Amino acid sequence: DRKTIRKKCITCKFLNRRDLNVKEAWKQGFTGQGVVVSILDDGIEKNHPDLIQNYDPDASYDVNDGDPDPQPRYTQLNDNRHGTRCAGEVAAVANNGICGVGVAYNAKIGGVRMLDGEVTDVVEAQSLSLNPHHIDIYSASWGPEDDGKTVDGPAKLAKEAFLRGVMEGRGGRGSIFVWASGNGGREKDSCNCDGYTNSIYTLSISSSTQNGNVPWYSEACSSTLATTYSSGGLNEKQIVTTDLRQKCTDSHTGTSASAPLAAGIIALALEANKNLTWRDMQHLVVRTSNPAHLTTNDWKTNGVGRRVSHSYGYGLLDAGAIVALAKNWMNVGPQRKCVLSLVSEPRNIGSHLVINKSVDACAGTDTFVSSLEHAQAQLTLSYNRRGNLAIYLISPQGTRSTLLAPRPHDISSDGFNDWAFMTTHSWDEDPRGEWSLEIENMAGISDYGNSSSIHFAFFFVLLTYGAGDSCSTGPSFSSLSHYHTLQPPPEHCKYKGNPSQSPFISPAQTLTQLLYVWIEWTIRPVHYLVHFSLLL
Repeated sequence: DRKTIRKKCITCKFLNRRDLNVKEAWKQGFTGQGVVVSILDDGIEKNHPDLIQNYDPDASYDVNDGDPDPQPRYTQLNDNRHGTRCAGEVAAVANNGICGVGVAYNAKIGGVRMLDGEVTDVVEAQSLSLNPHHIDIYSASWGPEDDGKTVDGPAKLAKEAFLRGVMEGRGGRGSIFVWASGNGGREKDSCNCDGYTNSIYTLSISSSTQNGNVPWYSEACSSTLATTYSSGGLNEKQIVTTDLRQKCTDSHTGTSASAPLAAGIIALALEANKNLTWRDMQHLVVRTSNPAHLTTNDWKTNGVGRRVSHSYGYGLLDAGAIVALAKNWMNVGPQRKCVLSLVSEPRNIGSHLVINKSVDACAGTDTFVSSLEHAQAQLTLSYNRRGNLAIYLISPQGTRSTLLAPRPHDISSDGFNDWAFMTTHSWDEDPRGEWSLEIENMAGISDYGNSSSIHFAFFFVLLTYGAGDSCSTGPSFSSLSHYHTLQPPPEHCKYKGNPSQSPFISPAQTLTQLLYVWIEWTIRPVHYLVHFSLLL
């Protein structure tokens, strides 16, 4: 099975003010009212006494068996408890004396049963595209094997579901996909080799232990946007939430628990401002997350003065700060994408290859990006042992992103074929100037000296995504308790659409649309290209 549920370990109870500032959001009157969240997992126990009041059948479906009932399949070992646990973190009912309380305890909660069977491209696409004008947030705590050697991501239909979700979901504002960053830390895995967390369309969430340390299971990568608490060592707290058979648990663990906490906080922000787009939400997360007491040796200050880390992204989510900023947030302008092919012929990697290129970020065109959001380095390369490679991308303002750290278990000679490594570390930087890509063989001369080795970078494409002009509505929050006065953004940043809610789209209708897309792609001529692109 190419998909693994991320059950290994997760978040702690809030202790000694080391929390996500959720009570502050509640004090401001935000509890998730009017927001719909769906858990994509192994089903949810819809009749659980701590969930039944908030259960939403229109946000639920059983993709595995093809019926509307997401109730889990019960086994002696309670294998299918994962989705029910995640659901309680988001929307467990408050003040009823049962289990705990969800972050967005007045939100509506649904579930898609899709992991209790073969997880195919069709299953994923159908789950990701369920009722996209009704569901606001999709929360997923699963992905490819966290084994330190797999490179895998969504296939054609799932990719199309992500794209249609952000373009058409929520009446045109975009579905919000929250993803657990992965539990492969012990195997020295990289979440940039997971095409779900490495996607610009997902909000990738990592974990911190109760004491602010990097958990043993955590994966470091440049695509992680932010962090919530989760489990750690044997003496540290884990998450309290709902469990199968109408029970409770205090032992939910791993990044699996971190993603639903983030989904709950995002639901609070959506209640504060229903007009937020999927990109607005990522902007809010970047601006309000806080490094706080989180410890790691790779905190750095990027080109616009923000602290960012490969372990934690921009830090702990702050519910009070994000709802305060969301209330008066003006929508960013349309997304622009600048594609620059920087290498189009083979380059010998050797022991250390450096590629420097000055770019204008498509200046003078309608794809000009002046304020960066995501950057991707799309690479095609061959190497005799892929796990020996380290890959870095350095922005014109000097921000160094580790796109790939060595993975000792990855002995594959397949290299990478148009794999788009993504970084969020240069958010709001000006992408114009000299970019550098470094590919290093960390095994040294002994590996490079093998006469049968193949070490070539064939293509490098830089892709940059962002806005045509800076759309910041003001400075980031400098602390958990002090909120800045926000200035209005330029006129072009304001949301000008008035998208209307579309009628319910059934799973069968959505799947039919996606199958048409797949057929269209399949009958096209196939052109094989080896290149490296930078996406701005």
